Amino acid sequence: MECLLGLLKVRVVRGVHLAICDPLTHSSDPYVVLRHGQQKVKSSIKYRTINPEWNEELTLSITNMMNPVKIELFDHDTFTKDDSMGNAEFSILNFVEIAKQDLSDVPDGTVMKTIHTEKGSCLATDSHITCKDGKVSQDILLRLRDTETGDLVLRLTWVNIPGVAR
Repeated sequence: MECLLGLLKVRVVRGVHLAICDPLTHSSDPYVVLRHGQQKVKSSIKYRTINPEWNEELTLSITNMMNPVKIELFDHDTFTKDDSMGNAEFSILNFVEIAKQDLSDVPDGTVMKTIHTEKGSCLATDSHITCKDGKVSQDILLRLRDTETGDLVLRLTWVNIPGVAR
């Protein structure tokens, strides 16, 4: 059995220029599914929009920081199977390694590490892992794959579990 390292809070902020899946309304009814290992969490559905504002926090229990977080976007359909609107994934290895450090002496606003875009990566721009008020966070802009258009804005924060070793 794997040991719990901590909690990853993923704030699904918004989608930008997502694919149009409903041609009659020139929009979509998007929702986000996050997966990590065997876990699966889902956002609410935002109706008739290709620029949804979720601002919802979804939480994943992290037991293996080597596994990426996988994301799928879907268009909700009432009478047929939901349409895929693209997917993405991102590594949490650097984020968790920094979050597990003793950050008590780190000044607020310190950039702990910059994650650069790489070929094959879903990161649309460089992303900074920062420390503020003793908490680690990271803003991420992901470019969706397997779709014509679309980006997803996320904000990660880490929650240490009392009694779990750093």
